[in-house]
Formats: sequence, C-alpha cells, structure tokens
Amino acid sequence: MFEKVLIANRGEIALRVARTCQEMGIRTVVAHSEADRDSAAVRFADESKCIGPAPVKGSYLNAAAVLTAALQTGAEAIHPGYGFLSEDADFADACARYGISLIGPDSELMAELGDKSSARVLMSKAGLALLPGSLEPLTVGRARVLADEIGYPVIIKAVAGGGGRGMSVVDSAADFTDAFVRTRAIGQTLFGDDRVYVERYLPTARHVEVQILADTHGRVIHLGERDCSVQRHRQKLVEETPAPRLPPGLADRMCRAATAAAASVGYTGAGTVEFLVDERGEFYFMEVNCRLQVEHAVTEAVTGIDLVREQISVASGHALSLDQPDVDRRGVAIECRVNAEDPTLDFRPTASPITEFLPPGGPFVRVDSHAFAGYSVPPNYDSLLAKLVVWAPERDQAIARALRALREFRLGGPTLRTTADFLRRVLEHPKFAKAEHNTSLVRDIVSTEA
Repeated sequence: MFEKVLIANRGEIALRVARTCQEMGIRTVVAHSEADRDSAAVRFADESKCIGPAPVKGSYLNAAAVLTAALQTGAEAIHPGYGFLSEDADFADACARYGISLIGPDSELMAELGDKSSARVLMSKAGLALLPGSLEPLTVGRARVLADEIGYPVIIKAVAGGGGRGMSVVDSAADFTDAFVRTRAIGQTLFGDDRVYVERYLPTARHVEVQILADTHGRVIHLGERDCSVQRHRQKLVEETPAPRLPPGLADRMCRAATAAAASVGYTGAGTVEFLVDERGEFYFMEVNCRLQVEHAVTEAVTGIDLVREQISVASGHALSLDQPDVDRRGVAIECRVNAEDPTLDFRPTASPITEFLPPGGPFVRVDSHAFAGYSVPPNYDSLLAKLVVWAPERDQAIARALRALREFRLGGPTLRTTADFLRRVLEHPKFAKAEHNTSLVRDIVSTEA
C-alpha cells in the first residue's frame, strides 16, 4: 500500500480523497494554487505544496508543476480526483516514467477512451450499440452529408470534449456549417484539438451510467447504474441510484454490457460507462469516464463501498476487496449539486464571500463540501460548493429527505446565489416525482418560469 499520496485537485473532492487516505493510514499532500492556500483540504492534509497562481493553466492544469510537487514531497502516487488532469493520458505517461502511480487506468487506454471518436470504435468492437453517426473525425463536407443521411437533429461533438463542453445541437441543414465551424473552434480553444464528429441527437433521452470497478488481477465488477438526466447546459445537477422506472431488465442488461466492455479492453480502477436511453428503452454508448465521478457518493450510499479506497488499493496492486455477488445495493440515494450559480441568469457562476454556512444534518444525510463561513468563492474554478446526498429505503422518502435537507441548508453571502432553491423545484416537479423526466426537464422548468 502507498505511504504517501499527492492529491492533485481542489474543493470538495480533494477533501473527500484526503479523508479516505487518512482512514487508510496514508499520508497526504494537497497540491494547491495560490488562491486555495487556506482551503479546507490544505488545512486537513498532512502536507501541502503550492503549484502556481490561481488560473488553472498555471496550477491545476500545469502537469510539470504537479509532477514536480509529487517528486519533491516523496509521494508514491497521485490521486487526480475529477476534472483537471484526471483523464490526461500524457500526464499519466509522464507519471509512469518517473515511477509515480497516477490512480486510474494506464495511459494508453486512457488516451483511447479520452478520444471520443476512438472510444466509439473501441466500445463498438466490445459490443455496445452506438447512435447513428461517424466513427472518425470528419471534414465539414463529409459531416454535412452524414447529417443529411442521419436526419436532424444531430449533435456535433469535439473529439476531446467533456464536461458538457464542445457540443452543438443542430436542428436543420441550414444551421449545420456554422455550428460545425463553431464547435471546431471551441474544441481547439478549450482542448487544443479541433477534430469533431457527428451523431444523432436524442432530445428527450435519459442519461444513465454504470459504475465500474476493475483490478489488475482480471476482476471487473459493476456497482449498479445511476440516472443523471437532470442537467443544465449538459452538466448534471441531480443524480440518483437506482435509475427509476427503467423497463424491466434494462438496468441489468446495461450493467452486464458495461462490465463486459470494460473487461474486453483491460480497464483498471474506477470508471463510468455512460449511456443514452431512448423512449423505446434502447440504450446507446456515449462515453467512458476514466476517473471518479462527482456523483460517486450515491453509489457509496446504496452499496456501503468506499470507491476512493478501492481506487487506491487497486492502484497499489491489490485485488478488489469484493466480487460481484458481494455487491448488495439497498434503498435509494439522491445527490443534489449546490452550485454557486444564479439560475435566473442562465446559471451564471457567482463569486462571493460566504458569511453563513450551516449544512443540514439528520439521519442518512451526507454533505461533501469544502465551504465554510469566511470562505470566499473564487472566480477561477468550477462552481460546485456542496454535494447533498441522502439515502432512504424508498424513492419517495429519499425525495422528501432531500427536500427537507435543502430547506435546512443555510448558505449565504453578499452576492452569493446558489442552485439550492432551484433544486427544490426540480424535486417537487411532478415529472421528477413520477420518474417521468428526461434530459429536457431543467429546460422545461426554466422556460415555464421565464
């Protein structure tokens, strides 16, 4: 087992990883920017190392600075959390060259799965169904012909995109060329890669993903599925497990398909296979996330399994602590992302000092957060302030508990706006209550309130 792990992230995930490391008897180093010098994660860790200024390019995306920090502090492994360098294959390769384990799959597979075009090819060969579209990046002319053949609407995606960025939905042929050029420019600006591909767009699909765990001894298991259909700007707001009201047997088929696909490519560590489910109950591969997901906590709530512990153990060469028959999912868990955003202004991020922070409590309520009274929300990073996770034996009880916890949450500042009240409107919406919602729910709520 590792003796020291460097955490190359910030916010709630850095603190969450550090807590499990402490429970495992592993010393921690938090790599932080100048803006996060007094963060909760830095205060909690055994050591800290400043890796650069507030802007992410000079700190959390500065691979050389992160690797240098690991070498200087004697860390044997780096936990990248999510975002930033967590799926950077070049960084994983550099870590390996210096004898440091990046907690995740190997760099070659990470590169293949991180490229959405090659991932589609790889997963298609593994037997997963794909939406009609291209298996390789296209020029605008070829893409336009394919879009006409598929039928509109289509979606243009950056090959290197992620986190809801680098995507454009096109409703008609007249808009295609402009959208194609715009998406290529976004891909180049955000990801340094202007390649794009095209596939059919499902405007009323459900977004369902499967949590995978795999070790280096050939064992691959799943921990069930999660529904992530409540999204704004194609980024998740509410997640739950199990996914409600799926056709009989569908969840099991998805989980078995995801497990088989992960095994076929030699996946190791924690990962998520994401699918779109159409109105007929057919599911289609969307992408693989080679990292821990923000919403991993709902899976932990229904299984009792610490995913970070399993990640670290597998990366150090140990076998998984359990096999598929040992996975016992009980009850329902819901996660609500409380973001520093103003829903009335198209979820615009808000930077502000926090003058009041009192998270909810009570039975089966978990709050993962790095915030505290006196903390200032910086303008440089993701807007996530807290993840509220609740568990209950039945879904209606879990919704009631989440609503109670959101009402109890006290979070304020001079210019701070959050998604807390909007999340209550989502949970109270009849379509959500009846599990009849899809990825259009947030858009529908916003349009009726406009």
